[in-house]
Amino acid sequence: MQHKYLALVTTLPLLAWASDPLPPAVQQFEKQGIKIIKEVKTDGGLRSWLGQYQDRGVTVWLTPDGKHAISGYLYDDKGQNLSEELFRNQLYIPQGRQLWQKLSTAPGIRQGNPAAQRKIVVFADPFCPYCKQFWAAAQPWIASGKVELDTLLVAVINPKSGQYASAILNAADPAQAWNDYELSNGKKRPVPPASTPEATFNTLQYHQRLMDETGAQGTPAIYYMNARQELQQVVGMPDQQQMADMFGPK
Repeated sequence: MQHKYLALVTTLPLLAWASDPLPPAVQQFEKQGIKIIKEVKTDGGLRSWLGQYQDRGVTVWLTPDGKHAISGYLYDDKGQNLSEELFRNQLYIPQGRQLWQKLSTAPGIRQGNPAAQRKIVVFADPFCPYCKQFWAAAQPWIASGKVELDTLLVAVINPKSGQYASAILNAADPAQAWNDYELSNGKKRPVPPASTPEATFNTLQYHQRLMDETGAQGTPAIYYMNARQELQQVVGMPDQQQMADMFGPK
């Protein structure tokens, strides 16, 4: 199980690039694969830039002579990591909010109150036992009207996962079909189409791309926004405290 503040560094175009040309010394970092996003103000008097490399933020400083650049963490005299604070506020939180917009508007199976203040999005595979366990545990909150649960079906576990997901999404009422499937422990499912309709195929592909974008490696992969509007991730079956954090009181 995993529960964390989701530090996403993806291809989301969240921050504007600096309009001024980069100093040659800073440009050298781009040649090493570091994406320089923008110049930022930091303490200490040095010009500094915010960048990213793979899944992490990067800070770069230019020395007073303008000919040398340094990359690393910036600490103050109290030991506080100022770079991590910068990454959190200007990279991870904004990127998480943009990703949440994608997750929360993706075409999925919606259950519960669409006007509920709490919304949960979960990637689930039809053959995932922990997805079924999570779905069952979520039902009291869904029934109370306090939560909307959106399930984005993916095919990652079993060679038949795609076939089952397609059958559920092609049902006249996908939410009811998913409900029946989970209640029957996978025994009751709609008859799969002879061939997967293009729209359904595209939906499943989109779900997979979104899941890849989050970096999740397994199901259920669960996402929600906390009280500070920071995207949270739980991979695997949540424990009781995690359920309370995401769903609130019953």
